[in-house]
Amino acid sequence: MEVYEDDGSWMWVAFAPDCRLIIAFTIGPRKQYVANELVRLTADHLSENIPVFVTDGLDFYKVALLNQYGVLIEYPKTGERGRPRKPKKVPHKNLKYAQVVKKRKGRKLKKVEKRVIFGEGIEQRAISTSLIERQNLTFRQDNNRVSRKTIGFSKIAKWLVNQMKLYCTHFNFCRGHRGLMYKDERGVGCKNTPARQAGITQSNWNLKELLSFRCFKTSIE
Repeated sequence: MEVYEDDGSWMWVAFAPDCRLIIAFTIGPRKQYVANELVRLTADHLSENIPVFVTDGLDFYKVALLNQYGVLIEYPKTGERGRPRKPKKVPHKNLKYAQVVKKRKGRKLKKVEKRVIFGEGIEQRAISTSLIERQNLTFRQDNNRVSRKTIGFSKIAKWLVNQMKLYCTHFNFCRGHRGLMYKDERGVGCKNTPARQAGITQSNWNLKELLSFRCFKTSIE
């Protein structure tokens, strides 16, 4: 598994492949605390049902998922001499997590390995990162701020985050996708948005509807 750190700015994305929905994102270095933040944000946006998680071979995800969905097991005292067993965090019984590990030699891809880390019964065809990898390419094509070898990068992280929030919101609510085609009442093929496909909205929004939507903060207590 990959465990190396990187102090550069990385975009971490949680993505629902069945509806192309960007669930959450964060921007930060390749560190454990950033992986923890992404998983926390993702959990806040999901229902109580735990989905199947699939990532690349970066080990930070395993630790982050265990921190978020782990169950602490405490062992009873035995009364015998010696140190008692320390409490241990184990995966939740419903947590399913797999990795797609790509092994390269130089710049050439030599092998792709699918590993089940937590849980059982994960279908092999579900263990794939192809759609999120394609989404990463879409990010770079659409947004010069995150393109490779660009002179259009953001000098201040705050404004990069704000711009990506707008981009991801527009992507979810306004942008139709060819992979989400449906037929309207006239039988005409139309492109669906991720938000409509996921049941969040009942229609595809335009930019005016997005920018004029009134947001309300409510207490969850």
